[in-house]
Amino acid sequence: MEKVCVLGLGYIGLPTASLLATKGFKVHGVDVNTKTVEAINRGSNHIHEPDLDVLVKSAVLSGNLVAALEPAPAEIFIIAVPTPLKEKQFPDISYIQTATHAIAPYLEPGNLVILESTSPVGTTEKITGWLKELRPDLLIPPVNEHIAPVASEGAQIFITHCPERVLPGQIIKELIDNDRIIGGIDQASAQKAELFYRKFIKGNILLTDARTAELCKLVENAFRDVNIAFANELSVICDNLGINVWELIDLANRHPRVNILMPGPGVGGHCIAVDPWFIVHAAPGEARIIRAARKVNDSKPRYVAAKVAEKAARFKEPVIACLGLAFKADINDLRESPAVEIVQQLAVNRTGRILVVEPHIDALPAELVDLENVHLADLGMALRQADLVTLLVNHRAFYSISRELLNEKVIIDTRGIWR
Repeated sequence: MEKVCVLGLGYIGLPTASLLATKGFKVHGVDVNTKTVEAINRGSNHIHEPDLDVLVKSAVLSGNLVAALEPAPAEIFIIAVPTPLKEKQFPDISYIQTATHAIAPYLEPGNLVILESTSPVGTTEKITGWLKELRPDLLIPPVNEHIAPVASEGAQIFITHCPERVLPGQIIKELIDNDRIIGGIDQASAQKAELFYRKFIKGNILLTDARTAELCKLVENAFRDVNIAFANELSVICDNLGINVWELIDLANRHPRVNILMPGPGVGGHCIAVDPWFIVHAAPGEARIIRAARKVNDSKPRYVAAKVAEKAARFKEPVIACLGLAFKADINDLRESPAVEIVQQLAVNRTGRILVVEPHIDALPAELVDLENVHLADLGMALRQADLVTLLVNHRAFYSISRELLNEKVIIDTRGIWR
C-alpha cells in the first residue's frame, strides 16, 4: 500500500487526501490548524462541498486517512498549500517554501514530490533548488524536461507540478473526471507522476515541463477573468446608457460566434481573483489585457457599493438586505469574495443598517464581525425589514423569493436572477 503525505487540508488538499484514502492509499494529511486536524480525525469535514462529508468520514473510518500537524515518511508528497498575494499584488510562495522545508527531512531516494498549489512560473524550479540545499545527499533532477534521467528510479527524487482544475461545488467529481496536466522538472519526474495519477483519475493525462504546466493553470484562469471583465464593463456601460444589460447579452449571444458571460458584483475565489496577477508579475510589460481585466473586476465592488449608497440616500435610516457573501453560488467559500467587500464598504461608509443573508455560514467573517451596523439575518427577517434588497450571490435559495415582496423594495440585482 503506497503512502501519501498531503500538506494542506483545505479546499484541494482535503478532498484529494480523502479520495486517495478511499482508493486504497495510506494517507497522512498535514495542516497547521490544530482544530482542522482534530476535526478530520473525528471524521468531520470543515469545508462545505457536496459529498465531501461522506468521503472524509469513510476515509477516516477505513483507517487510511490520518491528520497531523507534522509530515511523516511517505513515497509520495503532495503540496496543496495556499499561494496568496502580498501587497502590490506580489505572489506569496512562502507557504510552499515552508512545506518544502517540512518534508525535506523525510525524503528518501525514489520519492515523488508533487506541487498542486497554483503557483507563479518557476516555483517548481525553486522547490528543486531548496531541496538541493536542504538535502545535498539526495540526487535532485536537473531542471530540464528534455534531459533523460541521470540515475535509476531508485536513486533520484522526482519533482513535478500538477495543478488542480476543479470547480467548488463539483470538486469530488472533477478530481476524478477532469484532464490533468503534469509538468515534470525532467521527463522521468513527469512519467513517475503519470503512473501515480493513472491509479485514480479517469481524465486524460498530458505531460509537459514544469514551467508550461504552471503557466497553463494561470492562463486558464486569466482567460476566464478577461471574459468576465468584458461582461462587467458592459454592465457599467449599460447602466450609463439606460440599457438592460441582461437583455443586451441575451440578444448578442444569439450570434453563432458570440458567447458573452454574465456580469456580477466582481470576481472572487482564490483562483480567478488571484492567478492573473501571477502572470502580470512575471511579465509586467506584456500582460496589458490581463492587467486591465483585473482592474475592471477589482473595481466592480466599489461600483456596486456606490450604486447601493445612491439608492439608500432616499431613506432617512435605510435598512439594506445583502443577499449572499460567498464568492459564487451554493458554497460557503468567502475567499476574495466581492460580496464581502461590498458589505464592508457599505458598513464603513455608514450607508445604513445592513442585514446579511448567507445560508451557507453560521457566523460573519472576520472582516465584518466587528462592524456594529452589520448583522447576520435569516431571509424572511431581512426581506421584511429591508428598504433595499441587494442580490450579491445567485444562491438557489434566492430564486424562489416572492415577487410581491420584492415589488415593495428598491432592488439592486447584480446577478440578473429577477430580471
